[in-house]
Amino acid sequence: MKTNANLLLISIFVSNFCGQINAFGGESEAMKNVLVYYEPGRFGGWPANAGAWNWGDEILVGFAKGYFEDKEDSHSYDKNKPSHSSLARSLDGGLTWTVEERDDLNGEGAEPCPGGIDFSHPDFGMVVNRSYFQVTYDRGHNWSKPYSLPDFGMGLELTARTDYIVEDKDTCLVFLSSKERMVQTEESLQDRAFCIRLKDGGKNAEFLSWMTGEPLTVRSVMPSTVRVSQSELVSVMRRRIDLNDEFRNDVNWVDAYGSSDNGASWTFLSRVAYTDTVLHNGNPPAMVRLPDGRLAATYGYRGVPFGIRARISDDNGKSWGSEIILRKDGRKYDLGYPRSVVREDGKIVTIYYFATNKNYEQHIAATIWDPAYF
Repeated sequence: MKTNANLLLISIFVSNFCGQINAFGGESEAMKNVLVYYEPGRFGGWPANAGAWNWGDEILVGFAKGYFEDKEDSHSYDKNKPSHSSLARSLDGGLTWTVEERDDLNGEGAEPCPGGIDFSHPDFGMVVNRSYFQVTYDRGHNWSKPYSLPDFGMGLELTARTDYIVEDKDTCLVFLSSKERMVQTEESLQDRAFCIRLKDGGKNAEFLSWMTGEPLTVRSVMPSTVRVSQSELVSVMRRRIDLNDEFRNDVNWVDAYGSSDNGASWTFLSRVAYTDTVLHNGNPPAMVRLPDGRLAATYGYRGVPFGIRARISDDNGKSWGSEIILRKDGRKYDLGYPRSVVREDGKIVTIYYFATNKNYEQHIAATIWDPAYF
């Protein structure tokens, strides 16, 4: 009975935290759902592990394409069959998409960057994967060779995904993570987020700061960061801790952190949302800054009802409005990992992986939604 009582208290706490919910969860004037990639018998997953970029209404998103294998309580892909890095591109603000497999985004043969990268190029993009990065100057049609990231003299074992802010032609802030053995989760999920600056066209990398402090037992990974002023940054990131108690209760959520000195130091701002209160490892967030200055954070929700949610802040991440349900028709918890971009008309395109009763296999979908309604 103690287990049930504790779970009930957690449920009540989460309900009180979430507050009022704007439960659209389907198509309306405020939002439209589209398929990005769906293929019977195949599995599409994890856009947040790759990245998304946009140049006006041209949008590019990365994801993994594998083979589907139905699993009740695990990711529904066949580990014994090949998977491919893939890119999906839209030229009309996310309404229609084309997909291509890529064999040049795998990090093979990564070596230190010689410099010469122009971070300010108008068609620039960068992908970061674990311990290497690659750049493009033609909107993802062609990519550079992979460049290795250093261990910053600390023996760091990098676990990074794509998150960066261009500063000028020669410098770029990059938000990474590395293995942290003190994190109280299973070993493969021990991460801690930090911030660096690539300098001299990528030739040199400067460690700036850890983004989260004590307690180091809490996981911090997959930040999504925006600039809100000349010196201020706001980042939302994935958190998790496995509590040692008489029952197992894995709690997963998203926190917001802020920096007032361009990444040299960070302070906690707020808890954004819970992404899962059971055993499904939560979800990373994706955040964008809207033309009116508000921040919009989206994330997959791996509790019932399975789906995609969002919250909006009008005070640079210090507090967040009501939870917005973009999707609530997920077939199982194996979904989410969103990336979001802002179209020229101010609408948000949130791209994620998903599975429904109608489209049974995990696929890539997008919700085009208008934050002016919220």
